[in-house]
This record gives sequence, structure tokens and C-alpha cells, in this order.
Amino acid sequence: MKCPKCHEPMEKVVYAEIEVDRCTSCKGLFFDAMEAERLKKTAGADSIDIGDAEVGKKWSERDRIRCPRDTTPMVRVVDPKQSHIWTETCPVCFGSFFDAGEFRDFKQETFGDLLKSWFTRERR
Repeated sequence: MKCPKCHEPMEKVVYAEIEVDRCTSCKGLFFDAMEAERLKKTAGADSIDIGDAEVGKKWSERDRIRCPRDTTPMVRVVDPKQSHIWTETCPVCFGSFFDAGEFRDFKQETFGDLLKSWFTRERR
């Protein structure tokens, strides 16, 4: 499988018996349907997100990507609880792509996230 952002190979990473695909270059993560939500509830799962969040922010600007699983154009989705987190989701297989650092952020909802939601500009 190739990364939908930088087109480099992805490697398999297993945590709590859930297999996730991680880019060997930009360190973005591709989760099959509901895997991100399951791992969000699993202690220590943020350890699979080893990428630099600043690098992830640069790749986040590239939002017109195709699903690495079935090549369907992915749709940009804003997390309803943390509006500063934007991921891409496949409307066919329901897989999700998180840029480096986004899964760590997704996993940790804080009071700061509430404040960020008040000041984050609307996505268009």
C-alpha cells in the first residue's frame, strides 16, 4: 500500500491486536473502518503515532487524496469534539487517514480542545 499523501510505502503496525498502516516517510496513519475510534479508547495506543506534528501540519494542507485501499477520492472530515483536527475518510470502505501527530491529538481531549473549538476558523 502507498501513502495517499506522499506516495511512499506504508508499513503494518499492530497495537492491541489492531493492524494499522503507517507511512514509512511522512508517518501518516491509515485506519480501517472504526479502528481509530477503537484505539482512541485503548491506553497507550498513541504510541503508534511516531511522526512529527509539524511535518503532519504541512501534509494536512494536501486534502485531495485517494483512499490507499480502494482509490476512491477521500472526503475531508472535521472531528466534532476537536474541530482543529481534520482527517480524510473514504466514503466506500470508511477508512481514515490521519497526518502525523493527529492521532495523538485525537486521542487526548482536553479543556484546551474546548477553547480551540471556539477559536478555530471554519473549514471550507
